[in-house]
Amino acid sequence: MASTENTSISLMRLAQVSAKTGIARSTIYKLMAEGKFPKSIKVTAKSVAFPSNLIDQWIAGRIAGAAA
Repeated sequence: MASTENTSISLMRLAQVSAKTGIARSTIYKLMAEGKFPKSIKVTAKSVAFPSNLIDQWIAGRIAGAAA
């Protein structure tokens, strides 16, 4: 039987991602275009969001890179 992790993944709107990372919206879009930031996913026809686990992984990678 496979073990299951008790992790909760939520969807974050751009304003939440900006607040969590400290990065401006325009810079997030620029980094996404350069392939340096997780891509957003389409939630509805007019809204997008970011999976929280991908944002957390990106932040962890930045911290690890700074420590190296």
